[in-house]
Amino acid sequence: EQERGRIREEIAAMSAKADFPLEMLPLLSVRNAEEARQAAAGDHDGVIVYGASGHTGLLMALTNPEKWNLMFVRHRTGPAYLWYEIVHPRFLRRETDVFQGTGGMDIHDVVVDDHDELLWRLRALRGLKNIQGKRIIAIGGALGWDKGGNSQAPQNARDRWGMDIIEVPYDQLKERILAARADAALVQRCHEEAREYLAQPGVTLYPLQEELTTAELLAGRGSPQTLEHMKRFVDNAFVLTEVFRGLMVEHQTDALTVGHCMGTIIPMSETTACLCLTLLNDAGCMAFCESDFVVIPSGILLHYISGKPVFFCNPTYPHNNMVTVAHCTAPRKMDGEHYEEVAIRTHFESDYGAAPKVAMRPGQEMTLLVPAFSGERWIGFTGKVLENPALDICTSQVDIGMNADSQRLLEEMHGFHWMTCYGNYLRETGYALKRAGIQWLDLSATV
Repeated sequence: EQERGRIREEIAAMSAKADFPLEMLPLLSVRNAEEARQAAAGDHDGVIVYGASGHTGLLMALTNPEKWNLMFVRHRTGPAYLWYEIVHPRFLRRETDVFQGTGGMDIHDVVVDDHDELLWRLRALRGLKNIQGKRIIAIGGALGWDKGGNSQAPQNARDRWGMDIIEVPYDQLKERILAARADAALVQRCHEEAREYLAQPGVTLYPLQEELTTAELLAGRGSPQTLEHMKRFVDNAFVLTEVFRGLMVEHQTDALTVGHCMGTIIPMSETTACLCLTLLNDAGCMAFCESDFVVIPSGILLHYISGKPVFFCNPTYPHNNMVTVAHCTAPRKMDGEHYEEVAIRTHFESDYGAAPKVAMRPGQEMTLLVPAFSGERWIGFTGKVLENPALDICTSQVDIGMNADSQRLLEEMHGFHWMTCYGNYLRETGYALKRAGIQWLDLSATV
């Protein structure tokens, strides 16, 4: 009875510390295999076994391999548990020299004394639960950067993660854009929201110089060179954002990606999707460009693990233990709460539309994920923001000091796009990937 009270107090304290949604059901005590089977069959995602005593058969009945199970054992935080002594040889190996996969568990699923060690594992499992079966809208179709356009990535995302990809053709998007523009009240509201956005502290709008008509801009004649042109691009971006929101509401999801965003979308929207994706990410959605399903699963998993927006980016060539990552859209609310400063410029390749140059926080630790084209292997490492340069590459750009050997990264690197976020979530990512059967290389662990 004393131990049940201790466990309840520790679970309550752990739950209060959780920075992610976590519901712990009331504590159950089991004394035989039948009670254990009933507990395992309950409506829950998994069981934390407090391995105080009991025989192997009881634990086998309690740990359903179709669910996510963890074991907590005591060394010094209370009475020493029986399974602190024998969990490795008798439960995990079943009195052999080979791990048996008992209850879907291995050595990484056993925690001694420390509830913080339970908590980060639960954060990782939260990521796994939410990516599985995730619905995402793919405007212009689901794509991938592998195999010269004959990508297997969308099917891999469906097969491995059960992702529900809703493909919306561009002709349907065009109809929605035209309908939105015909709604005078919506357009007026969007323009007002755009003005409020541009008036926010930390937001700068960059005009250039020569006056050109929209038709001339679309024909490729130079850059949008006036403040009014830039404001028009921002206004149109807010209208396009409402179109995207409508699609997500209709399909009951908070995830969206835009393919062919450097060409097809520009003539029909008279802006780019860049700022739209920033606005959606800052609102807590998941919004990605290029519809690259090689890397999008890593963004969804990292978002749910971290609870923060993620930055879909192009890498450059790692050297001297640093690398620049860049793209023409990035979230401003990278820590999930506070807005970073942003300059609204044109999209780099087209010199058109509204693209955010987000200033990442100098010294900020970041997680960087590098998925392989095959989806079978991911690399991860951490780094710190050095500066936000102004190179002739994609608009939002960050120099990262790597907590990893850049030469080793060059030897191991695969795929193309990367995914990043504020904070260090390597152990959660590696733990989740092991559960998903994906190979994982943590380059920061080798430094």
